[in-house]
Formats: sequence, structure tokens, C-alpha cells
Amino acid sequence: MKRVLVIAAHPDDEVLGCGATISKYSRQGVKFMVLFIAEGSSCRYVNPASTESIASIVARTQQSVNALALLGVKDYHFNDLPCGRLDQVPIIEINKTIEFAIRKFDPDTVLTHSALDANNDHRIVSRATIMATRPGAQVRVMRLLSYEVLSSSEWAFGEPFSPNTFEQIEERDLALKWQSLAAYDTEVKSYPFPRSEQGLRAQAMSRGIQAGFSLAEAFYIIREFKL
Repeated sequence: MKRVLVIAAHPDDEVLGCGATISKYSRQGVKFMVLFIAEGSSCRYVNPASTESIASIVARTQQSVNALALLGVKDYHFNDLPCGRLDQVPIIEINKTIEFAIRKFDPDTVLTHSALDANNDHRIVSRATIMATRPGAQVRVMRLLSYEVLSSSEWAFGEPFSPNTFEQIEERDLALKWQSLAAYDTEVKSYPFPRSEQGLRAQAMSRGIQAGFSLAEAFYIIREFKL
């Protein structure tokens, strides 16, 4: 990997899905860009255009900037489509947004959501990514993988996330993943809520056990081309 595009439905998904992997490879000089499709906050308000809703979107955007800075990511873009309402947006619009980001950044690897997540926005972003990177499209990506998001992937009962590749991580990567997630102070809660320090560690240890590592993040290879 040299250039990795991370596609996230909402700010915080990038940290939950692959924050430790971003930390690991940023230290090695790999370039990352994060593309946020929706804003992640307005779904909590009866009126998504209210002053309170808009203020929460602004605050979450700043939290995201702070979180990405901890991970060494300086390249990101916020599209601010309506949170929880991506099913009301023509999927071609999401496709075009992803295609534009790929042409601009020229990644060799794309990381996106699992198509099995409980969160419908995640599923839509996954579908849009697969469509935008299909073989024969104007853009060509060598590797397309999906990541798991705590509080969504594991709650899709009956359709569990089943990884087929693992990324070994170190304690410092897990620590940075937690620090970055904690930057989203409205999104974390105490254990046993998944988005907690103990929740992150439990997941990293569980995936590590599966792969024979102390700690790991898990991914599913959707498509990979080898030259």
C-alpha cells in the first residue's frame, strides 16, 4: 500500500474501522485520504435544519479534524449528506462523489464499509463504493477491502462480519485509535458500550487471537488485482 482512500459514512467510522491501521502505515509514509459521505449528527434531531443540529455538525467536523491529526492524516473531505437519510439520496450522486475522490487522490487501495452492517448508511456507502470501483469503470483500484465498525457490524445479528485478512497492530496503534475515537466525545460511552476503550481493546484482542497476533484489525477483501 502506498496511497489509501478510506471511505466513511460518518465521522468516527474511519477511526472505528481502521484507526490502528492508519496509525501503523502513516508512520511508514503511506498516504491516506478520508472521504466522509454524510455528516453523522442531524439524524438525532427532529428538525435536521435546526440551530442545534447545525451546531452539532460543525462540532463533529472539528472533532474529526482533531482525530485525524492524531493519526497523521491531513487529506480529508466532508460531503455532509444527511445522516441516516442516505436512502433518500440517489446512489449515483454518492457514486460520483467517490469516483471524483478516486480520480483526485489516485489510491491503490480503498477501504470502505461492510455491506452487512446494521447501519443502513453504511450499507449504502458499501454498495456505492463497489459500484464506483467496479472493473471496467473509469478508475481502477488494485485493492478494495471492507472494515468493521463497532456498534454496527457486530450488531447485524445473523449476518456477522467475517474477515479474511488481518492487520497486526501494536499497543501504540491501539492507544492512538482510542485517543482519536475519544476526540469524538459525544460518540463514546463507558463499557460495555462497544465504542469505549475496553470495547476497542476487546475487539483488537479477539481479532488478534483469530490471526495469531496479540492485537489486530480485521478486514474483508472484496476485490484484489495482482499484476
